[in-house]
Amino acid sequence: MAKMISSYLSLSGVTTSPTLVEQALAELDAFLNSEQGTADVAWSYLIPELGEGGSCSLFGQLQDAPFELESYINNNQENNVLLEKLNAIVQFVVDKTQVDWFGIYANTLTPEGEQLLKLAYHGAPSRPLFPLTENFAKISNNVQVALSSKGRVVNDVAEYVAQGGEYYTCDPKVQSEACLPMFDNISGCTGIIDAEAFSTGIFDEQVLAVLVAACIRIPQYLPRS
Repeated sequence: MAKMISSYLSLSGVTTSPTLVEQALAELDAFLNSEQGTADVAWSYLIPELGEGGSCSLFGQLQDAPFELESYINNNQENNVLLEKLNAIVQFVVDKTQVDWFGIYANTLTPEGEQLLKLAYHGAPSRPLFPLTENFAKISNNVQVALSSKGRVVNDVAEYVAQGGEYYTCDPKVQSEACLPMFDNISGCTGIIDAEAFSTGIFDEQVLAVLVAACIRIPQYLPRS
């Protein structure tokens, strides 16, 4: 386990205590193996309207038709079991960290090209797909992380922007964010997690350890398209 944790921290560039990650991973595994270790799956969910050009979500404005996850992955028993585990991981992370928004995205080949596909989440409705292109990375924290394989932690959005940092704002209430990559068994980025909070300074070593533990465990539960 120590080697796995060390490898993740090295690849992602995330700074936190390996000991805390090991503790969080043990707690997560115990939770997933308990009676509470599954959660209901949402195969369809509401999503925001997109702005001009489809680059930005219009916060507070929802599309009439829900997003159908089964348009991108098979709705079968195997995938349903995997998604139950992913939704349980979402529940675990939110309970442990008290973040206001948390989502799991997988790199997915779609008719429009490779995109990040939102598989499970907690919080306000948000866009379901992010094109994995260098152009879109200019306005998307999620895509930046997926393409670079490096984590991005912003503990004070207003201060970060005031100092000249580029930041893609969706929900104006968000004051801090941590977006971290996930890796397959050959160290390729296979998706990302995104955590947001309505207060500053939330992403300390303890919280980041829980997020890293989730990133290490999630890939084994990603559904098959």
